Amino acid sequence: MTESFLPHMNGVTGSVLQILRHLERTGHEALVIAPDAVDIPRTVHGASIEPVTSIALPGYRDVRVGTATARSISASLERFRPDVVHLASPFALGWRGVSAASHRGIPAVAAYQTDIAAYTERYRLAATTAFAQNHIVRLHRRATLTLAPSGESEQQLAALGVDRLRRWGRGVDAERFHPSRRDEQWQRDDSGKVIVGYVGRLAAEKQVEDLRAVQQLPGVRVVIIGDGPSRSRLQAMLPGAVFLGHLDGDALARAMASIDIFVHPGESETFGQTLQEAHASGVPVIATGRGGPLDLVRMGIDGWLYRPGDLDDFRMRVADLAGDARKRRAFGRAGRTAVEGRSWETICDQLLGHFEEARELHGVDRSLRSPRLRRPELAVPATGRRWQRYVALGDSLTEGLCDPAPDGALRGWADRLALLLSARGGLHFANLAVRSRRVRDVCGEQLTRARELRPDLVSILIGANDLVKSHVDVEGLATQLEDTVRTLREDGADVLLVTPFLPDRRAARLFSERFADFASRLARIAERHGAILVDTDLHPELPARPNWGEDLVHLSSRGHRFLAYRVGEMLGVPHAETLGALDQVLHDVDATTRAAWWRRHALPWVWRRMRGRVAGDGLLAKHDDYVYIGRASVMERRIAGR
Repeated sequence: MTESFLPHMNGVTGSVLQILRHLERTGHEALVIAPDAVDIPRTVHGASIEPVTSIALPGYRDVRVGTATARSISASLERFRPDVVHLASPFALGWRGVSAASHRGIPAVAAYQTDIAAYTERYRLAATTAFAQNHIVRLHRRATLTLAPSGESEQQLAALGVDRLRRWGRGVDAERFHPSRRDEQWQRDDSGKVIVGYVGRLAAEKQVEDLRAVQQLPGVRVVIIGDGPSRSRLQAMLPGAVFLGHLDGDALARAMASIDIFVHPGESETFGQTLQEAHASGVPVIATGRGGPLDLVRMGIDGWLYRPGDLDDFRMRVADLAGDARKRRAFGRAGRTAVEGRSWETICDQLLGHFEEARELHGVDRSLRSPRLRRPELAVPATGRRWQRYVALGDSLTEGLCDPAPDGALRGWADRLALLLSARGGLHFANLAVRSRRVRDVCGEQLTRARELRPDLVSILIGANDLVKSHVDVEGLATQLEDTVRTLREDGADVLLVTPFLPDRRAARLFSERFADFASRLARIAERHGAILVDTDLHPELPARPNWGEDLVHLSSRGHRFLAYRVGEMLGVPHAETLGALDQVLHDVDATTRAAWWRRHALPWVWRRMRGRVAGDGLLAKHDDYVYIGRASVMERRIAGR
């Protein structure tokens, strides 16, 4: 599974093509799942290509983002029945891939190749940076094995709590990129200027504008190879530079070998494939001292690393090599020698070894789970499955705050879900959730009452009130909840786990890392015990303002409807997605003023806290016993009377 593929060519696509070539050469069968695009091939190196629905990435007309559902990918895996799923630079499509692989019991190997969080910072999307980083962490934690391309990226992932890390770099085509392809006349005039060249995408994260620091150096000519959304802006900023556009194949190899000094100013590179290609071409490299270049450039041997952000240091390093042809040749020879042992054949053989290790680790993981509790078929419940007794556990979100019915009673997503489930022939429903409750309450009094009701389906949405405290033990909370899930599963009930979520507010971002950590632990709990996981992170529209009530901390009626239909879709309710879309068209949400929010919600909350009270003090569950939804049969009346 790859986030990028032909006809769009970049580092991710190039790596995937090399892997496919090696798999074909070594007798393995492969399937590629990639975003659909015009002119996407149907087979490459013996591998079948399965395009999935995609949308264009803003700013990149030719770059597509896969939007396939986890269910459709799961169906593809069921047809192909792979031994391992390889996730190339996973993010959007990769998340659905790792989820589908987990549901199908297939080991997944995730190759970390793009620092998405750094990209969002570079594009000044600070609001999404925390989300991007937490999403990446959760994805790689869920994978069986994660492959890091460099020492720095390995340290970054480890610091974020990603385990089972292995180093896996990238190969280089040392035959195509070779010093013999150098053309002494390429882009040269009678002035004899030294060519300082950049090769890569022209985008904000590449920091190509930093070449302004060297374009005025005496005897230097700047040549830029590549294309992208920043090209017109860069041409205005670098009027003296030569822009050659996109090159590939032999034309690119000739250009790379003909450069005198290769520069790469980007600070978000997890590896740096073009640096290897420059070395293979016998060209010295100057790059920023951060990320992948730290592993590829040896200071004073085959290039220079300058201090990140220090353009004076950058200029000095370029001037040093521009004025010393002997040093350039010595650095170039050393770079060529360094990459000769990094062939794609060697690198791909290492990858096959990682695949085999992932299969072994996956087998160990499965053997550690209790066979009696493991029911993987519940991960993606079949359409048509029917429950007769449903109990909802949780806090104010499940109680239904900010979702009043016409008679003034509270509804909420769980009540709405019960209505959807009852369409299959009636349902007995109890809602034990009470506002302000925490994990200990669900695992205590709510669990005790739920077991007395002997449900066959239990939903649990809890944790938000615990996670926003000043000090919290996320692991301890997950351990308590796992004991509850285990108990309910031993009783024979199906358990629906919903990951807690936050509104899209600046203050809420302080807790995003905790919520992501807790959600990752819930995913592992669901996998260990055969529970049904509703991962709200898969629905980034849920935190949007219209889905939240006037107090900005509880779901609005629209938000409760949205969540109910998403859960219903997960539980196999027929046409849940279509029903949800129709429901949204029929409703509207009124906006509230900031003053009203302070008066009605913020100040009363502060007053309660000062007095050591919470909103749920003295309240009981609204449905402490079963209520019947639907037309009761004789047998159902007997069940209700038990």
